[in-house]
Amino acid sequence: MGSVNEPIRFDTKIAVLLRDDLEGWQRLNVTAFLVSGIAGTDPELIGEPYQDADGTAYLPMFRQPVLIFSGDKETVTLAHSRTLQRGLRCSIFTRDLFSTGNDRDNRSAVRAVGRDALDLVGLAVHGPKNAVDKILKGAALHG
Repeated sequence: MGSVNEPIRFDTKIAVLLRDDLEGWQRLNVTAFLVSGIAGTDPELIGEPYQDADGTAYLPMFRQPVLIFSGDKETVTLAHSRTLQRGLRCSIFTRDLFSTGNDRDNRSAVRAVGRDALDLVGLAVHGPKNAVDKILKGAALHG
């Protein structure tokens, strides 16, 4: 067993890929929506609730880092195809969702467009590190 100060290593990776042509507010909005899809499907990814020294309770968060990447439209489209080819699930955000205001309309907007015609502006994926790295090939860490 390692010491308390040793870094924790994860066999999986949580990654968000955003189109590089989004405005700042759009990047933040898309990221929030995308990671909610990851959190909502795998309860094992969520850690224990937080508590400060005064005993104030806070909500739990992911147990591992979320890495944010960016790429052009082709990179996002290719990552989407690679995700599906590898049999992994992902959350997606399309450009159409900027003009909707609720989950029902969001789902309707996605349902109205075929998989290969989706105007993807972002996706999030969780899976084995090697698989996620291959999915994101060509994308750069956001920064």
